[in-house]
Amino acid sequence: MTGDPRIWSLLPRTDVLVFAVGSMDTLPSPLPTYLREGLRYVRPDWLRRWVRARYQFVQPRLAPYTRASLPPALTARYLRDMLQSVRNLQYTMPAVGIVPSVHRAATYAYAHQGHAAAVAAVRGWAAGAGVPLLNLPTVIGEHVRSGAGNPDGMHWGWEGHELVGKAMAALISSVPLSPSEECAP
Repeated sequence: MTGDPRIWSLLPRTDVLVFAVGSMDTLPSPLPTYLREGLRYVRPDWLRRWVRARYQFVQPRLAPYTRASLPPALTARYLRDMLQSVRNLQYTMPAVGIVPSVHRAATYAYAHQGHAAAVAAVRGWAAGAGVPLLNLPTVIGEHVRSGAGNPDGMHWGWEGHELVGKAMAALISSVPLSPSEECAP
């Protein structure tokens, strides 16, 4: 919402807001997000490769002892702020969201100690904002845990995307349109 101003030009034609964010926030990381994401900007190239290799070495070793990469309260605040920024512009389209997904990634030492707190924070935000949620762990959990997805243990395979797409379509179909859209010819 803040990184790409083109988003705002799409709002007049948007039927439903889908907040499909937060899953990466739950992953344990010894580095804060801004530092981890900033590794790509390290120059010269040889130094970036050296720093990234050291990070990739230490990440799975420290993951079981670290917190989620983004505190759950911040995930909820960012969701609240994004929805409020759209509502401040008088847009009334319905919104839906997700319960953060699960993983079985060796790069995170299979640790997911921040997941429960993040789920609680997202559910709290959604309840207060009246935003229905797709329970991703229920929809995609078996696909991920069984190894049917990407070998990295985080990304879904084609079947997983189909499962989530169908479940999200069903969720979106269940939300009433905003009053202005119901009256449109």
